[in-house]
Amino acid sequence: MTYCVALKLNAGLVFLSDSRTNAGLDQVGIFRKMIVYEKSGDRFMVLLSAGNLSISQSVREILQVEQLKDHDTGEPITIWNAKSMFDAVRVLGSAVRRVYERDGASLKKSGMDFNVSLIFGGQIKGEGMRLFEVYAAGNFIEATPETPYFQIGESKYGKPVLDRVITPDTPLNEAAKCALVSMDSTLKSNLTVGLPLDLVVYEADRFQTDKVVCIDENNPYFRMMHNSWGQKLRQVFDSIEDPMWNGGHTEVPLRVPSSRAKALKKITTPEEKLI
Repeated sequence: MTYCVALKLNAGLVFLSDSRTNAGLDQVGIFRKMIVYEKSGDRFMVLLSAGNLSISQSVREILQVEQLKDHDTGEPITIWNAKSMFDAVRVLGSAVRRVYERDGASLKKSGMDFNVSLIFGGQIKGEGMRLFEVYAAGNFIEATPETPYFQIGESKYGKPVLDRVITPDTPLNEAAKCALVSMDSTLKSNLTVGLPLDLVVYEADRFQTDKVVCIDENNPYFRMMHNSWGQKLRQVFDSIEDPMWNGGHTEVPLRVPSSRAKALKKITTPEEKLI
């Protein structure tokens, strides 16, 4: 399992991935889930992958040379000459389908699904930033202001903080911090996600970035954030009043009649019915 998250903001893009791959408790490996494609001044793109490692590695390899021809004439489209991120993600979808055509039947015979999920985002000169989630069939959806982030892999533990914090107006540094908190929550709750992490932060209209870092267990910022987040969560939890059951004074009583339903009925004899 893995966890990858990407955020599309007005100020730029944030990408974060773990690097743990496991095939059982005693077979744990480290494989990078992120790759950056950069042609300074012209295009900047990032690919994140989750799922079957052999499939995602094959997709990444084929994507380097995949060509998409819309017509019999004209130059084939690649990720390096695409005029838009939409065309670039179409090339990625074609690469996914090519791997499926090659390996899908063999995987099925072995009892394995064609399991791969991808996030692909960036900016090509002449248009704004775009972010896509790509499925195993090679089809895709695009991030919107209402849904400004995508997650793949083990996403449920890190989602609540993203939902509470991230909006399109969130500053880049704050968004990077939120992504790291999201990852820390996942690391805490799931052993199949692990360090080191890869973090990339891209500022809009730059078409390159030097904000690329690999984060391991010795990284001082990540250790500080991990400790602070746990301590602050405990402080916030302790600051919330406990529920009062026995008539104690409180301005926020728990046991009040519901406007929508009655309290749960107790069954006290074998003859009583639920309804």
